[in-house]
Amino acid sequence: MRLRSLLFVPADSERKFAKADRIGADALILDLEDSVAPGRKDFARGVVKNLLGGGPRNWAFLVRINPFGTGLTLEDLAAIVRPGLDGILIPKVNGIDDVDLVSHYVDALEVAAGVSPGHVKLLVVATETPAAMIGLNGYNRGNKRLVALTWGAEDLGAALGALTNKEPDGAWTFPYQVARAQCLFAAGAAGAAALDTLYADFRDQDGLAESCRIARRDGFVGKIAIHPDQVATINACFTPSDADLAHARRIVATFAATPDVGTVGIDGKMYDIPHLVAARRTLASVGEVV
Repeated sequence: MRLRSLLFVPADSERKFAKADRIGADALILDLEDSVAPGRKDFARGVVKNLLGGGPRNWAFLVRINPFGTGLTLEDLAAIVRPGLDGILIPKVNGIDDVDLVSHYVDALEVAAGVSPGHVKLLVVATETPAAMIGLNGYNRGNKRLVALTWGAEDLGAALGALTNKEPDGAWTFPYQVARAQCLFAAGAAGAAALDTLYADFRDQDGLAESCRIARRDGFVGKIAIHPDQVATINACFTPSDADLAHARRIVATFAATPDVGTVGIDGKMYDIPHLVAARRTLASVGEVV
């Protein structure tokens, strides 16, 4: 599952879905949570069920469910776990135990719906509650369905009573820098993809591109989008350039030609095993197996 760009779409809007279907995102997240009013949850579930029955797609079909504590989680899962669903985004988790519980529910629902066991993957918004921040070390035990972790600042800020989560220059304040970094570490420990949070100003393409550049530099492999106009920029930023790929192939080939050494020289620069790991990851991101 390629996860450079993941575009949110309100689950109760077939019009917005029709537009998003053609936009080029790696995944669409049909949202049953915050973008759907309480009185339209049932309607939104019905829309998702109908859309899941559509034809072949070149993007992953994900659904963000309502979190535990709302009383809506099981209704969401029962409605959406069916052929066509690729993954579930779980918001406001308090830790890996919540992920495991959803995974157990999906085990049973896949069987009931005739879905291949293990097909539905789980993605987690891992930093939206104070308890979640304390429990991030639990992700190192993993979960067979878990493929990605992302982070969010708005719900965490509301839970903490923060007046703002941004500095005057737009940088994250310290608590949210911690949340971002801890998500990155937890994803690494779980063997999952780390996805950067949304960039709120969808008209600011330069700011979005810089945000993506910093995220990719730090180890994130994709980013949440909240508007179709953000998708192309995100895809471009998280796609290795031809020069990046050529350099990665050269590193891999040089190590393969000298399997008994831990360090190689290329064009006057020394490369060691961490560089080899990074090169393989770069090639894997475009489907090259090395």
